[in-house]
Amino acid sequence: MSRFRYSFQKIVDLKTNEKTQAEWILSSAVNDLRVEEDQLSDLKHHKSEVQETLVSAAANRTTVSELMLYQKYLDHIDHQILNKNAAVRAAQINVEDKQSNLTAKMREEKVWSKAREKAKLHFTAALLKKDQEALDEMSVSRHKQPS
Repeated sequence: MSRFRYSFQKIVDLKTNEKTQAEWILSSAVNDLRVEEDQLSDLKHHKSEVQETLVSAAANRTTVSELMLYQKYLDHIDHQILNKNAAVRAAQINVEDKQSNLTAKMREEKVWSKAREKAKLHFTAALLKKDQEALDEMSVSRHKQPS
């Protein structure tokens, strides 16, 4: 009995590898997005703490220059938050791009895998037909032999 050899197996393997690589790249992009979101959350939390400190300082005896320093620092944090929001949006777009790339790679792999399975089914059917013909021939030969 001969073995099934698919002439395009290297393409199937390549498409599988491309899909796996796209999964890794998407995973990395998702991780980058989480890092950006965590940093944004930390900045917002830090801003809240500084605002509380500013309110507390304003309620106590504090110089105007100190209050202005707090306000300047809050402005700096607001600027960082704006930049981080932009970084989060960029990371989200990157994740969406990598997801669509993975979807395309999965589709390509599925097409080639189905083609391979179809070829294997044809091969198996042809092999079974050949075996059945051989059995039929042996049966006919035995039937024709005088007993």
